[in-house]
Formats: sequence, structure tokens, C-alpha cells
Amino acid sequence: MCPFTVEQIAYAGKAAIDYYLKNDPIDQINVARPLIKKAMEGKQDYAGGLQFVVEQLRYSNDSNFQSYFGDQQVTYNRKRTLQQAKYSWGSFHDGFGLNEDELAQNGITMTDDRDAVPSDAEKVQLTNLLKENQETLKLGFQENFDIMLHLDGSQDAEDIPGLDALVAQDPAVGIVGGLDPSSNSWWENYADLNIDTPTVDLIDRMEIAWRKCIRVGGMAPDFILVGSTFVDAYRTAAASKSAASGIQKTMLVGGGSGNTKGVTIDPSVGSGIETGLYFKGVQLTWDPVMEQLDDTYSPTVAWEKRCYMLNTRFIKLRPIKGHWLVSRKPPRVYDRYVHYWALTSKAAYTTGKRNSQAVLSIA
Repeated sequence: MCPFTVEQIAYAGKAAIDYYLKNDPIDQINVARPLIKKAMEGKQDYAGGLQFVVEQLRYSNDSNFQSYFGDQQVTYNRKRTLQQAKYSWGSFHDGFGLNEDELAQNGITMTDDRDAVPSDAEKVQLTNLLKENQETLKLGFQENFDIMLHLDGSQDAEDIPGLDALVAQDPAVGIVGGLDPSSNSWWENYADLNIDTPTVDLIDRMEIAWRKCIRVGGMAPDFILVGSTFVDAYRTAAASKSAASGIQKTMLVGGGSGNTKGVTIDPSVGSGIETGLYFKGVQLTWDPVMEQLDDTYSPTVAWEKRCYMLNTRFIKLRPIKGHWLVSRKPPRVYDRYVHYWALTSKAAYTTGKRNSQAVLSIA
């Protein structure tokens, strides 16, 4: 039996990571993680430099408008219309190691002989071992990065602020992007919590929130992210609203499987995380991760009761250019017979327009 060299093991592991990232992209398998999927679809690289990812903000027209008549004197000003939101970017790592005993238990022999050629059986064993580790490496990175994107960043000093900070339940409190919203009202998102249900009042409150999001800039939310409790409340409110308006609900009717003469009536809508429920033409997307967040963190306002109206043109995942999902192969240290592989990223999560975002919750 001909063993593997250290270089061959290192190359095989890194090639496997690159293969999984290229051929099974992280943003295409996350049907149960809609926030990171949406964030990755619209991510924008940042060139890096200094300490922050910067968003340029126009907060005023600083107009010098005046009425005048005849030869009345007028004045001119020096416009001050821009402000900057500065977001700290973070570095993120996930990795695994295999020691030589684990390799031996899988029928893989290591050697320092640079001329060694592994057998076909060893190649198969190594491929199987690396496949499981590489797949779970990718999935674990995805899982934890997605959770971080939901939270406010207070859970760990090295975390970046996520959705719970950018679209806050108390939008006038705290510092976001280096700016204090309590003294800059234009830097507040809209929040409406503890909405009483089941009543059609939920629809009316969502109408108000929608108008708040489009009031400045005129761009409507394009992504509505909700917990399962909110989905059920919205379905009930929508049915009540339809009944009160005399609108007949539509059921999906079709031929049943193996029953060509009969029909199957399915009063439900949607599939998977796509609820089939819409508001202003935007589908409510169910976020299964919210249940996990409630179980882990027990927040005052349950995630499952929340609804985020997001304008994704102004809320972005900002990877540092050249530092997104980089496959790594650190060298084996001299006093450990362990081989290492990893993924790393550097990124920030930013918004340049808080007043186009909203969060609601039911009681």
C-alpha cells in the first residue's frame, strides 16, 4: 500500500473545498435560510481600506430658497447635504482538522516520502472522508453566519450588527453606522410592535408601515420576512378582511393523483418558505430560523411574531473584495500531527437608508 504525502493531503482537501463552493454555491441551497440567501443575491463588494465600510447618505437638501422682489438682496449658502454611516467589518472563520490517527482509522497512510503514490482504495477513502467534512464545513458556516445576520451584534464583541440592529424595535436608541438616531430622526426605521390580533387591524397597521417605508425616496419594500406566528395571524386577518369586503376566497382545484374523474380541493397556498400570501404584491417569506432564535435567545419580542418590510436596495451584505468564502489550508504545526482546512470571510452588513425599512410584531 502506497501512502499519501503531506502535500497530497493538503491539495486534496483544498480542492474539495473549492469544488463545493463552485459547484454547489451556498446561496443556492439555503431555501430554508431566506435572509442569507437574499443577502448573498444582492451582496456588493467593498474595496476595503481603513476600518469601516462607508455608506454615503444624503440627509438634507440644505436649500437656500427665498422669495424676492425687484432689486432686493438675496443670499447664497455653502451646501452641507451629506453624512456618512460607517460600519465595522468583521472576520469570520470555520474550519476542521484531521489527525493522522483518524486518517489511519480510515485506511489512509501518511508519509514524508515525496515520491509516494496513493492506492486507488486510499483515494476513495480520502474522498469519502473529505466529502463529509467539506459539506458540513460549508453548511456550518452558512448556519452561523445567517444567525449572526439576524441578531444585533451584542452577542459577541467580534460579531457584526445584523437585522435586529439595522431595523431596530426601538429605532431611536443606540448607535447605528456611527450615527445617533435620537438626534437624527431621518436615521430611524419604522417600528410598530404588539399589534392586537386576530383583527383586520393588522392589515391597516401594515398599510401604515408600508407608507412610512416609501414616504422618503418613493421606493417600496421588495422583501417581507416573517415568522410563522405572524404568517398565521396575517392569513386570519386577510380572510376576515376579504369576508368583510365581500370578496370570495379562491381555492386551488385540480385532478387528484390517480383520480381522473374526481377533484382535489386544496384551500392552502404556497410551498416551502414561499407562503403564497402577498401584501402589495410582495410575497411574505417565512423564515424558519426565527423559531431557533426564540429557543436560543428568548427575546422580549419573539422572532416568530415579527414581520420585516425590507427595501433590499438599501440593506446590503458588503464583503471585503477578495475576502469572501476563501478556502484556506494552514500548514501543519511542528508539534501537532494534524492537518487543517478552513473557510474565511471578511464582511459588513449595512444600510444606507434606515427610513425605508420597517419592523412589526403582533401581541
